[in-house]
Amino acid sequence: MAEITKNLRCDRCCFKQEIFTLLSDEEMDRINQNRYEVNFKSHETIFKQGAALTHIACITSGFGKIYIEGFNNKNLILRIFKENEFIGGPGMYTDFMMHYTVSALTDVSTCFIDARVFYDTVKNNSAFALQMLGHINRMGIQNFNKFINLTQKHMHGRIADAIFYLADRIHESDDFEPPISRQDLADMTAMTKESAIRILKDLKDNQTISVEGNHFRILNRAALEKISRTG
Repeated sequence: MAEITKNLRCDRCCFKQEIFTLLSDEEMDRINQNRYEVNFKSHETIFKQGAALTHIACITSGFGKIYIEGFNNKNLILRIFKENEFIGGPGMYTDFMMHYTVSALTDVSTCFIDARVFYDTVKNNSAFALQMLGHINRMGIQNFNKFINLTQKHMHGRIADAIFYLADRIHESDDFEPPISRQDLADMTAMTKESAIRILKDLKDNQTISVEGNHFRILNRAALEKISRTG
């Protein structure tokens, strides 16, 4: 069960993200008055696709996944999130609905901000709005690249891209232990779990990567890059 608290003020929070430095004291006070902190356990749902978008979540610790729930219980993971990220969604500026599901992969701490208050802040603070537009556009570009890779690369290339994503963007190391399951890896790459496991074995057998349980290590980055390009 999620634990709800309210501790430090926003202006004293060590997890405060850079974008919030663009707010005036009055705007920061209003956000502080309309937010609360929630601690989620691993596998708990933070936002549900199709539900009302009532809050923006600022992640202060932990890892989770953002995914589209498709047909026949098949999901597509758009990205993995970690601390110092904020999550809203395109519904913020359209229909105030969640268009994807967000769930915890590990224990996750979040700070929820009332969506209407956040919306008003964007509307009234042009510098803050420009930063938000930049964030939204970067997420859109990432999705464009992901979709072209998923639709035009073979499975080995898609797994190679997922490994690079986890190594470079999430863990910032070639030696890492991601908090995802083999099913999550399959959902990141639009394939079955059995196919994902088989390709991992292929990459391990040719000594491109090392995989022991959930511990990954890139052994031959050049070879993996070639698989990504030609996959």
